[in-house]
Amino acid sequence: MKKTVDQLSAMLAKLATDDDFRDRMLGDPVRTLRALGIELDPAKVPAARTLPAKQLVAADHAALESKQAGERSMVLFLLSGISTARLAS
Repeated sequence: MKKTVDQLSAMLAKLATDDDFRDRMLGDPVRTLRALGIELDPAKVPAARTLPAKQLVAADHAALESKQAGERSMVLFLLSGISTARLAS
C-alpha cells in the first residue's frame, strides 16, 4: 500500500506543478504513468481527456500528505504502548 500512496503523491505533485507532465498525461497517460510505476489499462482511458486545475490538484496533494502524516503519528502512538484509558485519567 505504501508504494501506491507514494506513487499517487508523486503523480499529484507533478500534476500540480509540471506543465510538461500535464501535457504528457493528456497525450499518453498510460506511458506517462508507467514511468512513475503506475500501470493503467489502456482500454479504460477515455478518448477525450481533461485535467483539473493545478490549484485543485495541489489541494488534493496537500490533503493526501496531511492524512499520511496523521497515520504515521498514529502508528508511533500505538507503538508507544500508551492506552487511551491511561490518557483519559
